[in-house]
Amino acid sequence: MTFKPQPSSQWDELEVLLNRVTEPVQYVGEEINSVSKSWDEVRVHWVLMYPDAYSVGQPNQGLAILYELINELDYASAERTFSVWPDLAELMRAKGLSQFTWESHRPVRGYDILGISLSTEMGYTNVLEALDLAGIPLRSVDRQIEDPFVIAGGHCAFNPEPLADFLDVVVMGDGEEASIEFTRLVDDWLRQDCPGGRDGLLLNAAKTGKFYVPKFYDVTYEDYEGLIPFSIAKVSPNRGGVPYEVEKWVLTDLDEWPYPKAPLVPVAQTVHERYSAEIFRGCTRGCRFCQAGMITRPVRERSLQTIGQMIDHGLKSTGLDEVGLLSLSSADHSEIESLAHQLADRYSSSQVSLSIPSTRVDAFNIDLAEELSRGGRRSGLTFAPEGGSERMRAVINKNVSEEDLIATVTAAFASGWQNVKLYFMVGLPTETDEDVAQIALMAHDVIAAGRKARGKKDVRCTISVGAFVPKSHTPFQWVGQTHPEITNERLAMLKDLVISDKECGRAITIRFSDGNPGLIEGLLARGDRRVGKVLEEVWRQGAKFDGWREHFDFDRWMQVSQQVLEEFGIDIAWYTTREREENEVLPWDHLDSGLDRGWLWDDYQESLGAQSLPDCRWADCNDCGVCPGLGVDLDFGETGKKLLPIVPAGCGQGKL
Repeated sequence: MTFKPQPSSQWDELEVLLNRVTEPVQYVGEEINSVSKSWDEVRVHWVLMYPDAYSVGQPNQGLAILYELINELDYASAERTFSVWPDLAELMRAKGLSQFTWESHRPVRGYDILGISLSTEMGYTNVLEALDLAGIPLRSVDRQIEDPFVIAGGHCAFNPEPLADFLDVVVMGDGEEASIEFTRLVDDWLRQDCPGGRDGLLLNAAKTGKFYVPKFYDVTYEDYEGLIPFSIAKVSPNRGGVPYEVEKWVLTDLDEWPYPKAPLVPVAQTVHERYSAEIFRGCTRGCRFCQAGMITRPVRERSLQTIGQMIDHGLKSTGLDEVGLLSLSSADHSEIESLAHQLADRYSSSQVSLSIPSTRVDAFNIDLAEELSRGGRRSGLTFAPEGGSERMRAVINKNVSEEDLIATVTAAFASGWQNVKLYFMVGLPTETDEDVAQIALMAHDVIAAGRKARGKKDVRCTISVGAFVPKSHTPFQWVGQTHPEITNERLAMLKDLVISDKECGRAITIRFSDGNPGLIEGLLARGDRRVGKVLEEVWRQGAKFDGWREHFDFDRWMQVSQQVLEEFGIDIAWYTTREREENEVLPWDHLDSGLDRGWLWDDYQESLGAQSLPDCRWADCNDCGVCPGLGVDLDFGETGKKLLPIVPAGCGQGKL
C-alpha cells in the first residue's frame, strides 16, 4: 500500500506573519465544529477549497455538506482551504511557505485530493494562484504520483473547458454521492499500490461515465474551410472505454442526506452567518437566463420533518440565531406556508429569525411574510422581476406582470413593511432602451403605491441591476452577449431616469456596476480550451480575486485576450458578442446535463417571439429531457404532515 506520509504543520512560520496582514484571524482556523482527524487514522486525505476569501467561502453550503460527509467516512478525512489574500501570499512566497489547510496548517500538496468548488467564473485565476502557491504543477499532464488529484465541481463545472488543462477530474451535478464514490476509487487505488499510476485511477473514474477527465478527450477545430471557421469540429475520447458523453450526478431522495448537520461557526466575519437549510433542490420555473435552474433539474423537495430536524440540530450545534430556508425559489415549496407557520410557532419565544432568499412575486403572500418575520427581525422584502417591461419578462420566461408586482408590494407596505428590493438585469436578448427605461418607471410606481398604502412617505425601494451573461446549458447559450459599452450606456440612462422623478427619485436607491466584468465572465462562461491560455497568461501577469472590484483589471484582460487569441485567428468577441448557429458544436456538448439540446434551441426560438413556457410542476411536461434521460422524476407535493412535536423553543422539551 502506498500512503502519503504526514506533512508538517506550517503554523509556527505562518503565525509570525499574521501581524503584518489584514484580518489575520481569518487564517487561524479552530472554528466550532471543525474536524481534525489523526493523519494515520485514515487512508484518504481531502482538502476542500472555495477559491475566494474566507469571508465568502466559509458559509458555502456545498463545502459544508461535503466536509461533513467525507469526515463521516471512517477511512477518509477532509480539511479546508481558501484563497489567501495577496498580502499574505507575498509573504508566504518570500518565506517558502505554501497553500495550507485551515484545520492543521499543513501544506495542501501533501494531501491525496484537492476538491475545488467552482461557483463563479471570476474565481478561476484564484484556482491557478492556489495551485501555484501549493507547489502543485498547474497542468494536469505535468503532475506526478505524489501530487494531489485536482477535482472540481459546482455550477461552473458544466463548462469547465477554460480550466480543462488544469483539472484532473470534473464532477457535474450533486456532489454527495460523487464525493463518496471518488473517495472509494482513490482508496481502492491506494490499497492496491496505485496500479497504472495517476492515469490508472483517472481511467477507472472516467469509465464510470460520471467523472469527466479532460485529458482523456481531444478537441479538434474547424479550419478556414469549415462550416464555422475556428469553431469546434468534435470532442472525442482518446482512451478505450471512455464514453463520448459524461452524465451529471442526481440525488433522488434529499431526506436521506440531511446535511449540513453541524456546520462550522466562523471565527472571522463572513458574508452570511446563519444556519442554512436547503428545503428543496432544482427548479422548473424555466427562466431562460438561469443556468442554476436549468442544470439542477428535476425539483426534489425535503419533507417538513427532515427540514425541522435539520434546523433544530443545526441551531443547537452552532448557537446561531438566524435560519435561511434556501432553494432557487423557496416560496415554491409545496408546504412552505405550513413550514413557515410551524417554525414560527417553534421559535416564537426565542431570538431565532427566519428568512428566505429573493422571492417570486407570484409565489409570495403577506401571510407567509408575516410568519417568517414573527418573533424575529422584519427586514425588507426582495423580489426579482429581472426585466423592466412586460415584453422583456416574456422573453426571459419570467412570468410576472407589473400589476402583480404592484399589488404585492402594496399589500406589503400596507402591512407595515417599508423597504422593498428589486433585482433586474441589463443586456438581455432583444433588449431595447425602452425595456430598460421601464425599470425606472416600475420603481417610481412602487414608491407611489407604497406611499398611498401607508399614507406617509417613509417607504424606500432599492433596485439592483446586473449585466446579463449567457451561460451554458440554457436556452440563451447561443445568444450574442451585449457589448459592455451598450450596457454601460443603458445603466447611465437608467440612473438618470430614476433621479429625474423629483417626487419619487429620492426614495429610490440604484446599485449597479459597469458591464466590463460581465464581458470577462462571458469569455470564461462560454469559452473552450483555447481560453485556458488566456487565463494562464492573465494570471501570470498578476490577475487574482477578479470578483472583487478593487482587484479586477479589465484592460489587462482585454490586452491578454487580444494577444493570445490572435494566434488562433479569433478574438474576445468571437466568444462573447458573437451569435452562435444552431448546429455549431459548443464546448460543453459532450457534458450531459440531461437537457435535450433541441428543446433548448426551440425554447430560445420561442423567446425571440416573447412566448412563455409554463412550469411543468403545475402544467404538462415540457419535454426538456431531464426526467427520462437521467431516469429521475420530480419529487414534490403536499404530505399534510407536521413537524413533530411542535414545542416552543426555550420550554425545555424535546426536539422537533
